[in-house]
Amino acid sequence: MGGIDKSPRFFPGFDKLVHCGLFFVLATLYCFGSIRRFKTRGLRIEIAIKNTIVLISYGALIEVLQMYIFTWRTGDATDLFADTVGACMGIFAVLVTATALNHENS
Repeated sequence: MGGIDKSPRFFPGFDKLVHCGLFFVLATLYCFGSIRRFKTRGLRIEIAIKNTIVLISYGALIEVLQMYIFTWRTGDATDLFADTVGACMGIFAVLVTATALNHENS
């Protein structure tokens, strides 16, 4: 990060929080796209599982590319873990929200 990681605005673990937050948003948007694509009122469990696999694979691909292709970056297993946690949190949030909204409208 150059010298920016020495700034007092950043704290230890800030990078992991950013990974988790970005994958939370990515998972939420990806699930919303899946709901619209399959024209359902909620996120079916098989779609949620597929989305989880796709998002974790995407995070793993990013880390592998950073490890072997982009020499100025490093791949990190803890970044992949933070990506996975964020993706699972986002998918869980969509499942809970869609279930609550569908239950309310029934």
